[in-house]
Amino acid sequence: MDKAFIAQRVANKVWSAENAVDAALAEAAALMTEITTARQELKVAAGTDAKAMKDLVAAIAALGEARTALVTMHDELAEVKLRCGIRTKLVGGFDKRQASTTEELRAVS
Repeated sequence: MDKAFIAQRVANKVWSAENAVDAALAEAAALMTEITTARQELKVAAGTDAKAMKDLVAAIAALGEARTALVTMHDELAEVKLRCGIRTKLVGGFDKRQASTTEELRAVS
Protein backbone atom coordinates (compact mmCIF):
# COMPACT_ATOMS: atom_id res chain seq x y z
CA MET A 1 0.00 0.00 0.00
CA ASP A 2 1.17 3.53 -0.77
CA LYS A 3 2.91 5.27 2.16
CA ALA A 4 0.80 8.40 1.72
CA PHE A 5 -2.43 6.41 2.15
CA ILE A 6 -1.08 4.81 5.32
CA ALA A 7 -0.04 8.20 6.68
CA GLN A 8 -3.49 9.60 5.80
CA ARG A 9 -5.15 6.88 7.88
CA VAL A 10 -2.98 7.82 10.85
CA ALA A 11 -3.63 11.53 10.28
CA ASN A 12 -7.39 10.91 10.27
CA LYS A 13 -7.12 9.24 13.68
CA VAL A 14 -4.94 12.08 15.00
CA TRP A 15 -7.52 14.67 13.94
CA SER A 16 -10.31 12.53 15.34
CA ALA A 17 -8.57 12.25 18.71
CA GLU A 18 -7.85 16.00 18.81
CA ASN A 19 -11.48 16.78 17.98
CA ALA A 20 -12.70 14.35 20.65
CA VAL A 21 -10.63 16.06 23.34
CA ASP A 22 -11.80 19.49 22.17
CA ALA A 23 -15.41 18.27 22.35
CA ALA A 24 -14.83 16.84 25.83
CA LEU A 25 -13.36 20.16 26.98
CA ALA A 26 -16.37 22.03 25.62
CA GLU A 27 -18.79 19.62 27.30
CA ALA A 28 -16.96 19.86 30.62
CA ALA A 29 -17.07 23.66 30.47
CA ALA A 30 -20.79 23.53 29.66
CA LEU A 31 -21.25 21.18 32.63
CA MET A 32 -19.53 23.69 34.90
CA THR A 33 -21.90 26.41 33.71
CA GLU A 34 -24.92 24.14 34.17
CA ILE A 35 -23.91 23.13 37.70
CA THR A 36 -23.40 26.77 38.68
CA THR A 37 -26.71 27.83 37.17
CA ALA A 38 -28.56 24.94 38.84
CA ARG A 39 -27.04 25.75 42.22
CA GLN A 40 -28.04 29.40 41.90
CA GLU A 41 -31.57 28.54 40.76
CA LEU A 42 -31.94 26.13 43.69
CA LYS A 43 -30.62 28.86 46.01
CA VAL A 44 -28.14 26.60 47.76
CA ALA A 45 -24.82 27.68 49.20
CA ALA A 46 -21.72 27.74 47.00
CA GLY A 47 -20.03 25.23 49.30
CA THR A 48 -22.71 22.65 48.52
CA ASP A 49 -21.09 21.67 45.23
CA ALA A 50 -17.52 22.67 46.09
CA LYS A 51 -16.09 19.12 45.99
CA ALA A 52 -17.84 18.33 42.72
CA MET A 53 -16.62 21.60 41.18
CA LYS A 54 -13.08 20.94 42.40
CA ASP A 55 -13.18 17.51 40.75
CA LEU A 56 -14.59 19.00 37.55
CA VAL A 57 -11.80 21.59 37.47
CA ALA A 58 -9.29 18.75 37.89
CA ALA A 59 -10.95 16.87 35.01
CA ILE A 60 -10.78 19.98 32.80
CA ALA A 61 -7.11 20.42 33.68
CA ALA A 62 -6.46 16.77 32.77
CA LEU A 63 -8.23 17.27 29.45
CA GLY A 64 -6.04 20.32 28.85
CA GLU A 65 -2.96 18.21 29.49
CA ALA A 66 -4.29 15.54 27.13
CA ARG A 67 -4.85 18.18 24.45
CA THR A 68 -1.30 19.49 24.87
CA ALA A 69 0.08 15.95 24.62
CA LEU A 70 -1.93 15.29 21.45
CA VAL A 71 -0.65 18.50 19.85
CA THR A 72 2.93 17.52 20.73
CA MET A 73 2.36 14.02 19.35
CA HIS A 74 0.89 15.54 16.17
CA ASP A 75 4.04 17.59 15.64
CA GLU A 76 6.23 14.54 16.29
CA LEU A 77 4.28 12.46 13.77
CA ALA A 78 4.73 15.22 11.18
CA GLU A 79 8.48 14.74 11.59
CA VAL A 80 8.11 10.96 11.32
CA LYS A 81 6.14 11.44 8.10
CA LEU A 82 9.04 13.41 6.60
CA ARG A 83 11.61 10.85 7.77
CA CYS A 84 9.57 8.17 6.00
CA GLY A 85 9.87 10.16 2.80
CA ILE A 86 6.24 11.25 2.66
CA ARG A 87 6.09 14.79 1.32
CA THR A 88 2.37 14.82 0.46
CA LYS A 89 0.20 17.27 2.38
CA LEU A 90 -2.41 15.24 4.18
CA VAL A 91 -5.99 16.52 4.08
CA GLY A 92 -8.64 16.64 6.74
CA GLY A 93 -8.94 18.00 10.22
CA PHE A 94 -8.98 21.74 10.66
CA ASP A 95 -7.65 24.09 7.99
CA LYS A 96 -5.62 26.61 10.00
CA ARG A 97 -5.19 28.87 7.00
CA GLN A 98 -8.93 29.52 6.79
CA ALA A 99 -9.36 30.24 10.48
CA SER A 100 -9.24 33.80 11.64
CA THR A 101 -8.71 34.09 15.35
CA THR A 102 -10.03 37.64 15.54
CA GLU A 103 -13.08 37.11 13.36
CA GLU A 104 -14.12 34.03 15.30
CA LEU A 105 -14.02 35.77 18.68
CA ARG A 106 -17.12 37.38 20.07
CA ALA A 107 -17.81 39.44 23.14
CA VAL A 108 -19.46 37.71 26.07
CA SER A 109 -21.07 39.21 29.10
